[in-house]
Amino acid sequence: MQKTVLYTLLLFVGTWLASCGNRQAKVPAAFTDVADSAAIYPDYAGATIPPNIAPLNFMVTDTTASEFVAVVGGIVCGAAADGKFDIDSAEWHRVLSEARGADVEVSVYAHRPEGWVRHPAFKLYVAREDIDPFVTYRLIEPGYELYQQLGIYQRDLTNFDVRTIYENYRDHRAEGTHCINCHKFQANNAERMYLHVRENDKGTVITDGTEAHKIIIRHDSILASGAYGNWNPRHPVIAYSTNLTAQAFHFNFSEKIEVYDAGSDLLFYDVEHNVVQHILHTPDHFETFPCWSADGTRLFYCDARVPKLDAENFEADVVLHYDSLFYDIWSMPFDTLTYAFGPPRLEVEASAMGLSASEPIASPDGRFLLYSLARCGQFHLYHKDADLWVKDLATGEQHSLGETNSGAGESYTSWASNSRWIAFSTRRDDNDYTRTYIAYVDSAGQGHRAFLLPQRDPEYNLLLLKSFNVPELSRNAIPLSQEQMNHVVRFTDAELATYKGKVAVEAIQNP
Repeated sequence: MQKTVLYTLLLFVGTWLASCGNRQAKVPAAFTDVADSAAIYPDYAGATIPPNIAPLNFMVTDTTASEFVAVVGGIVCGAAADGKFDIDSAEWHRVLSEARGADVEVSVYAHRPEGWVRHPAFKLYVAREDIDPFVTYRLIEPGYELYQQLGIYQRDLTNFDVRTIYENYRDHRAEGTHCINCHKFQANNAERMYLHVRENDKGTVITDGTEAHKIIIRHDSILASGAYGNWNPRHPVIAYSTNLTAQAFHFNFSEKIEVYDAGSDLLFYDVEHNVVQHILHTPDHFETFPCWSADGTRLFYCDARVPKLDAENFEADVVLHYDSLFYDIWSMPFDTLTYAFGPPRLEVEASAMGLSASEPIASPDGRFLLYSLARCGQFHLYHKDADLWVKDLATGEQHSLGETNSGAGESYTSWASNSRWIAFSTRRDDNDYTRTYIAYVDSAGQGHRAFLLPQRDPEYNLLLLKSFNVPELSRNAIPLSQEQMNHVVRFTDAELATYKGKVAVEAIQNP
């Protein structure tokens, strides 16, 4: 981000300034400058942040020091030997509001046995644009065998408030458990959502404001219930993929799990009429991860041509040839009056690069298509080489999101409604737990340094033995209460969607 204004700090030695948390502090009167940067977690140094984000509380991991002081944009914070800073929220939001489009400087002091030292200052770059104030995610154990002890939660990004949307049983049960997954909003509006339930109480919950009902997609010609889906931003229809998903385990490889499909097609679901149809139903292609353009007139999706495999041992052969599955991104025009699709068009030929594309998602302003690229397959959460890329839909130019990427697997992205922010899943911290990071994408489609979703206790993510899964940004809070969602999931019957064959495919001219 181009910066033209520097938000400077005036440090009056020995003078009391605004303090953070409940621990008052002042800048040390005498100190020695050291060359080494402060070891902080989370590492927010150099990140671009929204002006409405909650305080970026952090901790200094210096076991030789007995106390710490940090100066954050004029806010003086104190921390005990644990190094944890709790920044005053009101002061923090005042500082960020004044620093829109500029920098905030952070200085850290540590009291070591030889006296106070000051580390080199680092900067936070404050964007001009806000981020959508809510993110909804699933918490799940990273290696799970039973459908229990998981839930869907919504976090207010402007503070640390979290509310439960739905939570499975917290105790271990042999029966009655189910999986909840794949929550999506229509055009960043949390009043319209779908949420899948698998195994017991199975079905898809569809919400509209404070109303909700459960449907189920099932037919002999459909591989499985709708899995990965996307609301049309302007019409009450959802595109789903139907997937035969399985997993295998590597015995001699740095990556642990390979999640793959033994089959996948595309479905079209009409919410108003509870009707489901096939869009693509092809045995020699795997189609998955559909998403709509910003105006709802084009459907993007991933497609892999299936190599010739042993028909009698098909799934076993898929496992043996998992690294030969390369997904490209295609799109089809969609007539919003007739609900018909036109001929496919190649958008991203990842296979020509020896790579595989996954999880495309179009920016709400219609400018960019964001997706993940990795060496093979479509489930990039476990692929350490997976990076985020964008295609400029106006120019056709494609490039990596640069410093937003980390060298660890990046996946499951969500755009903010102003197309300047993304939330995504990554295992960059330890390669074991998936956590939510946020990054700024400027008007040229360039990604900036991402930062970890802040928590009141900066050690929270290290102590939480669960993964953050599928972060979805929204402009508003989900109006449905936890009690209402619990009733719909557990105590209502799912209505079977009517199957009506294949959606019409007409020769629609590309828009």
